[in-house]
Amino acid sequence: MTDTILVVGATGAVGAALARRCAARGARLVLVARDHARLAALAADLPGSLAVPADATDPAALRAAVAAAGPSVAGLAYCVGSIALKPLKRATEADFLDAFRLNALGAALAVQAAQDALAAARGSVVLFSTIAARAGFPNHTAIAAAKGAVEGLTVALAAELAPVRVNCIAPSLTRSAMAAPLIGNPQMAEAIAKQHPIPRLGEGEDSAALADFLLSDAAGWITGQVMAVDGGRSTVRTRG
Repeated sequence: MTDTILVVGATGAVGAALARRCAARGARLVLVARDHARLAALAADLPGSLAVPADATDPAALRAAVAAAGPSVAGLAYCVGSIALKPLKRATEADFLDAFRLNALGAALAVQAAQDALAAARGSVVLFSTIAARAGFPNHTAIAAAKGAVEGLTVALAAELAPVRVNCIAPSLTRSAMAAPLIGNPQMAEAIAKQHPIPRLGEGEDSAALADFLLSDAAGWITGQVMAVDGGRSTVRTRG
């Protein structure tokens, strides 16, 4: 039977790259995103995929989208995120709540909606954090707090849902529409790239490759892990 893979946030850099990888290995794809036009274009490139427009912050729409995947889901990837950068003095209650709602609560609701279908397939879940949740960067209080919650959610779900596997990927800055304000300036992009021992910015394909592995049977004995895809930035110090 063909595996069903559900990708929430399918039109982002990582989500789209992951969808293409899963399609290449013959998975049936259910693609969820809020941008109708971009979602339709992606689905058109992946014959046999099902496009379900939904906003991850709308619980009812998210549940309906997950239900469209059917009674057996081999993989769920919640490739949704935000970059909300403000110093603490300027961060508002809404900034913290919005970041939590999109990154952590949306992930929890997506898994909750798919829980029975994941159990039926003994499936796998991949969530997304950021290296800022552990490394510590200025102006990241709201997003680091929200993504830290995602990491806690990962290990809690791995315990509660076993043998369904639940893992988390923590990327460094990755080229995407979301990151454009930070890397649109070539000089700034180059400066950030040089902060990585492997001196470049991340690409959607970098995280998608690991996500595809974690969703596959090849990662059948891996659960409860938070894995960095960050060019070594979180752990490696270079000379100079």
